[in-house]
Amino acid sequence: MRRRRPLAPGRGTLLLGALATATLATVVAIEVRRARRSGSDEAVADVARVAREGYRDVPTRENSMFNLLTSFATTFLVVRTVTYALRTRPTVGPFRNLRVGRHHIHHYVPGIVIALVSGAAAIVTRDERLEPVLAVPFGVGMGLTLDESALLLELEDVYWTREGLLSVQITLTVMAMLGALALGLRFLRRGEELVLVPDAASTEADLIARHGDATAA
Repeated sequence: MRRRRPLAPGRGTLLLGALATATLATVVAIEVRRARRSGSDEAVADVARVAREGYRDVPTRENSMFNLLTSFATTFLVVRTVTYALRTRPTVGPFRNLRVGRHHIHHYVPGIVIALVSGAAAIVTRDERLEPVLAVPFGVGMGLTLDESALLLELEDVYWTREGLLSVQITLTVMAMLGALALGLRFLRRGEELVLVPDAASTEADLIARHGDATAA
């Protein structure tokens, strides 16, 4: 048996954590700034209403990405907290270690099932209205699975070892990538507003001008 190194985050893990945190914070800051610029004083004061209306106003793909990112990050943080608490106690609320015979059922098992079912449902239905809904269980499945990705790679229970930090690194990397993708979608939408809308307005103005010249002639 290989001797496992004690659990201690390295510079790479800390850097990925800082990157993921900064990306998520940037997404939140941009959304808050957008709400303050586009909403009235009364709407800004009512944060819940502003967030709800803004959520409904954005395209479906952005709703889906927000749901995916939020459920994924939340699941990862909750699972890590609960798993840490289960090291010193048998139960944490409704959560406990699940065993079937001599086998311990890791949470990546339901995670894979949830992700596969929700992903398959999104493909089969092809209904854009369901995509934001299905993004939630898909993000949950991703969080449960990637939290134990080191176990799948090592084929051993290395969750609380130095090797187990690979799961954290993979999860933080994916979290940062999803946050960057959310920012990219925001930039694309802003670019469409700046480029495509003025072009459409100028085209309409040209048509009106031409129609006026033809009428005068």
